[in-house]
Amino acid sequence: MKLRPRLTQNSLLFGGVAAWGLLLISCVSVNRTMLAPPFIAGAEFVGNKACTECHEDQTGHFDGSSHARLALADAKLGHTGCEACHGAGSLHVKAGGSKGTIVNPQQSPETCYQCHLEKRGQFSLPNAHAVASGQMSCGECHDPHQGKAVKGTGASLHTQAESCTECHTAQKGPFIFKHNAMKEGCTSCHNPHGSVNQKMLNAPDSNLCLQCHATGSSPGQLFAGGRDHAGNPVNGSCWVAGCHEAVHGSNTSHALRY
Repeated sequence: MKLRPRLTQNSLLFGGVAAWGLLLISCVSVNRTMLAPPFIAGAEFVGNKACTECHEDQTGHFDGSSHARLALADAKLGHTGCEACHGAGSLHVKAGGSKGTIVNPQQSPETCYQCHLEKRGQFSLPNAHAVASGQMSCGECHDPHQGKAVKGTGASLHTQAESCTECHTAQKGPFIFKHNAMKEGCTSCHNPHGSVNQKMLNAPDSNLCLQCHATGSSPGQLFAGGRDHAGNPVNGSCWVAGCHEAVHGSNTSHALRY
């Protein structure tokens, strides 16, 4: 008499979960490959080792960054993560590091767009940072050589808001009354890459404020400071003149007025 194993509902469920787990682990643990690195006429790939001899400041912590997972398909050279974004480096090495012999993504966002294609569309929206026009670069807000490539993450003491206020100094403060949204970071209200809304806001007009400032118990009611604001949002944004126009912070009013 032979015993045949029965596939119960539980065994199928746990087996499926295990299979998906193995798939996810394999996706996370292997390097992703960039198929089309920047082209440099006449140059050949030399591998990361050649880069570390001169660029230790960038390569010293690169292994722990998210961009370290990028690699070229040709494994004969070993690790080639640097050249996946900067192009083949043989001419750069031969010229002793001269400018114009390697691709510098700081000069153009096209290198970044090879992977982050959706950002090209966002920078083309009506309200966006001036990356498409070349007035600023991705590197002013991102550090591609360490961490998650966003300044102010991980163990960095440089917060996200500090990255923004390097340029937007008027919003930095200090303020006696600070909008709590500033503590969460500028991206809680703004899309830094681009938006169809004015000032790169995540939502238009009062809809942005209502995401945090909840309505009252009955439909159409909005209470703030003990007063019913039900009719106010329909007149425009919450930060119109005379209302809460000091949206980043105020030195005179807890209601964020000037």
